[in-house]
Amino acid sequence: MTPATSGPGRRRRLPQQDRSRSMVRAILDAARTVLENDGYSAASTNKIARAARISPGSLYQYFPDKDAIVAAVVQEYTDQLVARVTGHLLSKIGTCGERELIRESLQVTLDALEEQPELVRAISENTPRLGVSQKIAAVEERIGELVLAHLRLRSQPVPRSSVRVWMSVRVVEHLTMRYVLDRPPIERDVFLDEVTDLIVRYAYT
Repeated sequence: MTPATSGPGRRRRLPQQDRSRSMVRAILDAARTVLENDGYSAASTNKIARAARISPGSLYQYFPDKDAIVAAVVQEYTDQLVARVTGHLLSKIGTCGERELIRESLQVTLDALEEQPELVRAISENTPRLGVSQKIAAVEERIGELVLAHLRLRSQPVPRSSVRVWMSVRVVEHLTMRYVLDRPPIERDVFLDEVTDLIVRYAYT
């Protein structure tokens, strides 16, 4: 086993054998379950170890504390989220109109966020503590690059396109997360339509 550098989200050891990789996989899966059932504040290394059916000592071989485990879960989750959203964007760029691209991308994003709302809450409320700000920023930049690529295919250029895309990506991120966490009395289709209208009017005119 190779020791990992200390810091938020860092592991004590990096798994290099099948058994170790299986152990880490069990810990991360258990952490997702505990976060979903109990929330971030009530989660603990003991609860995660019990859910993974391992001893706390075995858990501490790989992660120094709860925040390191949750940070690893968040990083894995954001990787999966960006793969889904960027995969959709890549399949649609240059093949559909702006409204369709935005609304379907919003729907893909919302689908992913709604799968584990308590994990989304952990990201929203504990990003500085978990040390995943750079990871989230990288996700925003990647999505922004793809939206810019779509804008550049337009016959009519969009004024200040890089500024509008930067702002639009972060507006969408905030609104979708708040919709999942706050559960306002707004029907899902109405929410998708309204946010789509907001972005189309701002980013494409």
